Amino acid sequence: MDIPHKKAAGGARRRPPAPDEPPTSGGPCGACKFLRRKCVGGCVFAPYFATDQGAARFAAVHKVFGASNVSKLLARVPAARRHDAVATVSYEAQARLADPVYGCVSTVLALQQQVASLQAELSMVQTQLINSRLAAAAAAATTLQRRHAMALIQPEYSNTSSASNNLASLGEFPSSFDLVDVVVY
Repeated sequence: MDIPHKKAAGGARRRPPAPDEPPTSGGPCGACKFLRRKCVGGCVFAPYFATDQGAARFAAVHKVFGASNVSKLLARVPAARRHDAVATVSYEAQARLADPVYGCVSTVLALQQQVASLQAELSMVQTQLINSRLAAAAAAATTLQRRHAMALIQPEYSNTSSASNNLASLGEFPSSFDLVDVVVY
């Protein structure tokens, strides 16, 4: 559903300001609203602190860093990186208000401890995996050795071997066949 644009003087419709542009209707951005000043066309805060919730975000930033310091910081940062700088400054300000001593450092330390704990757990799981693979390989080798040992214990001429079933009986030889006349050298 389209929201109808307000009509300017003379009946022409005005487009709403883009997010990167400061408001042109004289309505201040969140930072200027907090500072109770008129938002000018080149306001450095306007693209980053919108009218609706920008005042609350800017209040934390102003309380921790000060408007002048943030203005100087944004002037030194390239325009393409300013959005990231404002997000970082806002996060640090919120963290500093929540924890005045450590600020966002406490979050960083907690995340580092979590990473160290997860790395130790990963190392333990990898060790268990290696041990399981070694145990499986040892079990397979033991099974193979047992089969080989059983083959050595059971000779080919035993009753259970297939070679003993292949022996010819004496009745199958012709009567003229004499085993005594066979000379072995």
